[in-house]
Amino acid sequence: MWEYTNQVMEHFERPRNVGVVARIDGEGQVGSLSCGDALRLTIQVDKDKDLIEDAKFQTFGCASAIASSSALTEMIKGRTLEQALSITNQDIADYLGGLPREKMHCSVLGQEALEAAVANYRGEKPKALEGQIICECFGVTDVEIERVVKTNRLTTVEEITQFTKAGGGCGKCVEKIEALLNKILKKTATPGNGQKPGGRLTTLKRIKLIEDAIANQIAPALMRDGGDIELVDVDGPTVYVTLKGTCASCPSSKRTLADFVTERLRALVDSDIVVRERRPE
Repeated sequence: MWEYTNQVMEHFERPRNVGVVARIDGEGQVGSLSCGDALRLTIQVDKDKDLIEDAKFQTFGCASAIASSSALTEMIKGRTLEQALSITNQDIADYLGGLPREKMHCSVLGQEALEAAVANYRGEKPKALEGQIICECFGVTDVEIERVVKTNRLTTVEEITQFTKAGGGCGKCVEKIEALLNKILKKTATPGNGQKPGGRLTTLKRIKLIEDAIANQIAPALMRDGGDIELVDVDGPTVYVTLKGTCASCPSSKRTLADFVTERLRALVDSDIVVRERRPE
């Protein structure tokens, strides 16, 4: 059973704005019944003020999908179209006091429905499929994945699955998702992080970047599965760490170091980094 906040349960048990607006000026339909979640959002617009007068939804899905849709309609009513479009999926989740990570795709669904409804109101043609399909089970493209990675600062394949469902079906696309994630992280690395535009990193700068990457991205990802990691030492390009929690005894610990820790540090800090495990004495 997922742990839901009081706000999520309130909007699930007593959803606001269910149905269809009296005058449909724009509508957006996203998701599909075959994927498990589908949302239809209709909006009524004050055309003189470019203001959303009313918004209603019809959702087929779980508690998070219904709550996210209900919250979205409450958030956009009374806002201009531009103000509404500035709402992100994280804003929807925050409005509800947070969503389980495994259910964040429900807030993404709401954001996409709003964008589709506004585009429909403006007379814009439905967006053609952008990018290459990575996950055939749920029809998720590389463009969609890149968007949620950048917007929500995702760092693991598991998080991408939680936000988009990609990789949550047959699993054949997991390797593609991982390769795409590494490419995105390298592309979005800040100057000096893995790029070295002005020459090699100083020792102090390298250590600081490594500490930040482990504390803010790598460790939190491992902790979600009961694991942890501790930085032990840095010797040139070699980083020594100790795995803790479930990671310490996991048969896949070597893969964790090679495929996750090493790749993240190379993408975020320096492409020459080598990670070595140092077990507690």
